[in-house]
Amino acid sequence: MKKIYHLGSCSTCQRILKEFEPLDGVQLQEIKTEPMTSGQLEEMSSLAGGYEPLFSKRAMLYRQKGLQEKQLSENDYKELILEHYTFLKRPVVLVDGKIFIGNSKKVVEAAKEALHP
Repeated sequence: MKKIYHLGSCSTCQRILKEFEPLDGVQLQEIKTEPMTSGQLEEMSSLAGGYEPLFSKRAMLYRQKGLQEKQLSENDYKELILEHYTFLKRPVVLVDGKIFIGNSKKVVEAAKEALHP
């Protein structure tokens, strides 16, 4: 299975999706218009080794809610990601049981290679 969770209004996600083209056979899920389910997030968490690697500390809400001053548990990360899409570090690419999280050059290159072996 090949799937990419992304945010359509995010210019970084748009740029990365262009890099990944062609996207034949890849299922795209725009997380603002089609929110992730708890099951989808659990699948990502099991591949990532927890919810924290999926959590974006760059989200504006992170600072607005004063979360940087709190000790967050795995369950807190899960609840926050489900509560608001902006807390998901994006894009998240799933390819045949492997997960690639975020937009660092290294992660994007590895995801591209996995999508187009």
